Amino acid sequence: MLRKAVEIRQEVPSGEYTEAYQALVTERLDTLMSVSILAGVLRDQGKYEEAEAMNRRALDGREKALGVDHPDTLTSVSNLAGVLGDQGKYEEAEVMNRRALDGREKALGVDHPDTLTSVSNLATVLRFQGKYEEAEVMNRRALDGYEKALGADHPSTLTSVSNLAGVLGDQGKYEEAEVMNRRALDGYEKALGADHPDTLTSVSNLAGVLGDQGKYEEAEVMNRRALDGYEKALGADHPSTLTSVSNFATVLGDQGKYGEAEVMNRRALDGYQKALGVDHPFTLTNIYNLAYLCQEQDRFEEADQYYLTALDGYKKVLGPAHPTTLACESHHASLRERMMN
Repeated sequence: MLRKAVEIRQEVPSGEYTEAYQALVTERLDTLMSVSILAGVLRDQGKYEEAEAMNRRALDGREKALGVDHPDTLTSVSNLAGVLGDQGKYEEAEVMNRRALDGREKALGVDHPDTLTSVSNLATVLRFQGKYEEAEVMNRRALDGYEKALGADHPSTLTSVSNLAGVLGDQGKYEEAEVMNRRALDGYEKALGADHPDTLTSVSNLAGVLGDQGKYEEAEVMNRRALDGYEKALGADHPSTLTSVSNFATVLGDQGKYGEAEVMNRRALDGYQKALGVDHPFTLTNIYNLAYLCQEQDRFEEADQYYLTALDGYKKVLGPAHPTTLACESHHASLRERMMN
């Protein structure tokens, strides 16, 4: 592209150089915009590796064309952070999210909607790393900002409500989490419709916190609704559909329906391995869940192997001190104790 610019300068009379150069720059930026849009489409389809490659291309191009602090460059940083998080690359995603947030605070101010998006995105990746208290603080900041800037019923505000509900649930604050999830679901249904993927995610999240409180029948109904909706909207193999399958398996297992839960769990596991790889945290969680289901059906040796696989993966991907790693380690120790008695 630099060579092309030099050639234009040699061929175009000096008085016309600026106009020709600007046209070339505009063409390049339009191309980068198309690359960025394509990356978003690929991400929505669950094609995360391809989306990452396209986002890296867009970011590299914008850094060269616009500089590292330009708002469009920061958007590429944020987009790349998102797809890194989708793949379980949480540490790199956190670094990129912090870069985007810092840049947007300086360029746009702390209350700009794009800045608040970076706050929310950072909160999400902190949550996945088990940094729940910091994630809650960031989510509350994002929610407060969105309510003031966009209103209580804006989809971005509702997403922030949903994210806050998630991290509250992670900390065992189930009643507050349920209230927030119901608010998000009601808002999404009104703003986006009952079948929109964001609405279905809210249905799934509400099902999860209902299950956490032992409200299994209602949780099962909500999980069936989410799964049916995802299959129709996104297809059977989309990562969001697989998450719904996994969640459904969990609530079935909680009700002692181990055989049916195992079928659903194996479906989710097979799908995650193909879509996300064997080391993705979502894949490992399904291995962990499968270990529990085997244990409850007295298939101890099989359960032991699944626990070992999940635990080894968690230590590598999330670290030995992550709450999920520690929980898996504890359950495995309990199984070993039962096997010895």
